[in-house]
Amino acid sequence: MDLQRRNFPLVLTLAAAFVTPTFGQSGSAESIPDFSGIWIHANPGFEPLASGPTALVNRARRPNGTGDILRLAGDYNNPILKPEVAEAVKKHGELGMAGIGDPNPRNQFWPEGPPFVFTNGPAQLVQQKDKVTILYVYANQVRQVRMNQQHPARVTPSWYGDSVGHYEGDTLVVDTIGFNDKFWFDFRGHPHTEKLHTVERYTRKDLGTIVVETTIDDPGVYTKPFTISFTGRLRPGEELMEYICQENQQDAKHLVGFTGLN
Repeated sequence: MDLQRRNFPLVLTLAAAFVTPTFGQSGSAESIPDFSGIWIHANPGFEPLASGPTALVNRARRPNGTGDILRLAGDYNNPILKPEVAEAVKKHGELGMAGIGDPNPRNQFWPEGPPFVFTNGPAQLVQQKDKVTILYVYANQVRQVRMNQQHPARVTPSWYGDSVGHYEGDTLVVDTIGFNDKFWFDFRGHPHTEKLHTVERYTRKDLGTIVVETTIDDPGVYTKPFTISFTGRLRPGEELMEYICQENQQDAKHLVGFTGLN
């Protein structure tokens, strides 16, 4: 992985108040929260909610109780999984517990739709009047969220789907449909279909903390909608780095067709 410093627009507001004049429709007296800035999620997994259908956790644990990212094994007994999906997750887990990495969106350099993309390092939110742009450091991925708009009647399936957003009080709500079925939810191999529908809720809890809860609804593979969460920390003064996977590849042994290093 070859990282070179590259400047991106950095929009940070570090005032005591957490609201700014509205970016919504002209003439509105409503204020919205300020999510601008670079946020990082330290844990590569998702945080389980206190109750209800929730996180797709890793069964492999370290002695301190945290997930072992070097041994990835999804909980194939989770009741939200349909039987055929549980079997696929179990097979991925058998490889993970044996220390064998199989192809996933990260090591194959595929685009990573949400929520997989949340787990891969810093992300920058840039708020504008008619859209929110989200920049992800890994592979320089970009998402566009059209504000106060509707989904088109027909959506061509894509890696990131079609995202529209609005504000509900202090929360940014992002509704996305139109995904393709080429990426996983996480490193543990939980799949989805083109029926996937996600609703992300971004809430700034304090000056330096953002919580993102994502509800996932995909009747093609899951028995019911469920919610996953993660907490991000603001990184004032940070810059997104240029990330070129094809140069100085550090994870080559996991590439399809890789035969070894010279």
